[in-house]
Amino acid sequence: MTKLALAAIALLATATTAQAHQIWIEQADGQNAVVRFGEFGENLREASPGLLDKFAKVTGTLIATKGEQKSDATKTAGGFTLPFKAASGDSIVAEDASYPLYQSKQQDKPITGWYYPAARFITGFAAQKPKLVLDLVPTGQDGEFKLFFKDQPKAKTKVTLVTQSGWSKEANTDEQGVVKFDMPWKGTYVAEVSFNDRTAGERAGANGAEKYDSVSYATTLTYVNANGLSPLPAGPAATPSPAK
Repeated sequence: MTKLALAAIALLATATTAQAHQIWIEQADGQNAVVRFGEFGENLREASPGLLDKFAKVTGTLIATKGEQKSDATKTAGGFTLPFKAASGDSIVAEDASYPLYQSKQQDKPITGWYYPAARFITGFAAQKPKLVLDLVPTGQDGEFKLFFKDQPKAKTKVTLVTQSGWSKEANTDEQGVVKFDMPWKGTYVAEVSFNDRTAGERAGANGAEKYDSVSYATTLTYVNANGLSPLPAGPAATPSPAK
């Protein structure tokens, strides 16, 4: 057995289960960026008709040396397409700040929650400033990121790095909000992180102010690694959830 194969087996043994649904940004060669929704590590991309229809307004921002370009995304059958793509040195962020509030119960008490999905796409590890409410940004060191919540470093928070094959690895941010990963495979990595803020508040809605009891922030960072071991094969595409 080759050294590469032995390394692959050892790395696969450290895999953990991917986290729940997130949005992430994909960008095929020469094509505009697309915001996906599902579970990257399970090769699941939700569709329309289906769970994509729950989104209210996905917006994206291209962050380039020549300035920023913000735009609404266009919903398709498989995601939300943005009218731009990231060149080398650029990055993209996207979010849906108007995702519908939902109702649940906590100890028989009705709770109004807000799911706040966001994503970032990077083309390199040059240090970046936070732009999203919950934002994972590169620090300038390969494989190293810093997590911010409302522009402040977020310490002791779990970050999960996944590939489409299902391989994943977890680590917690340190006191400065920094976390670092090895990226052994070629191909696309998605780093996932979530945080439940139990601070009540209200937001502007289509019909006036909407009150909520907590916010479930979920954000990702996508990076395509051009080097490393040949990637483990992804499983078959998972079936999207039916429309409700």
